[in-house]
Amino acid sequence: MSNSADSPGTGSMGPTRSRARLKPVRILTAGVFALAGLIFFTSFDTAKGTDIRTDTSLLKLSDLIQERSRKNKGLDESNATLRERVESLAESDDGSSRTEDEKLGGLERGAGTHALTGRAITVTLNDAPPNATAKLPGYPEPQPDYLVIHQQDLQAVVNALWHGGAKGIKVMDQRLISTSAVRCVGNTLILQGRVYSPPYRITAVGDPDRLQQALADSKAIQTYMVYVNVYGLGWQVADNGTVTLPGYTGTVDLHYARPVE
Repeated sequence: MSNSADSPGTGSMGPTRSRARLKPVRILTAGVFALAGLIFFTSFDTAKGTDIRTDTSLLKLSDLIQERSRKNKGLDESNATLRERVESLAESDDGSSRTEDEKLGGLERGAGTHALTGRAITVTLNDAPPNATAKLPGYPEPQPDYLVIHQQDLQAVVNALWHGGAKGIKVMDQRLISTSAVRCVGNTLILQGRVYSPPYRITAVGDPDRLQQALADSKAIQTYMVYVNVYGLGWQVADNGTVTLPGYTGTVDLHYARPVE
């Protein structure tokens, strides 16, 4: 047997080995084209002749949040109307004594479900201008996080007003009750199922001097005032004279509660 017959890459065995190496590549190529065709067909069948990226039925998350906020507002208004009807019916003689009625009225006022009239102040917080720079020497240039109102800023104002003896507080157009939670997502406020954007207005009924002193004494607000003076966050306190806060109109159901011992 000659050496040429056994040499790799020469003689009759060379082309045979080459075809064996190319065969899997051809199969893989055919598979890729088949998969691409399937993807194109699926996309066409889904789109039904429309541009999927611009289909108005695919709402952005922000649109869904705004839609739900408007729906919640409508439900709150409907709930308030029904509550007024229930209260009007309850005013008829139900066999309760005057003492019991007065006690019930006191509990309702304390719960924040009735309108409250009295002297009040309003605190307004707002984001800083987007092109804000450090106004005082020795402070770094602002990060985006420095220029927006945060949840702790709103909570600091609400807590200070309660500490200052506020008889009732309204954030934007909603009355706060014992179960209200002030929460922020990004730079938007979510309060009792509704969404708000800055500027944020917080109105409290009480002694204006005590309320303003409580704001000045709050350590958290003192920290916030540094950002007001350095980066231009919004801060305004106004004496409103006599105002009327609306009663809370949302649900008051408690799912997790135990009586105080």
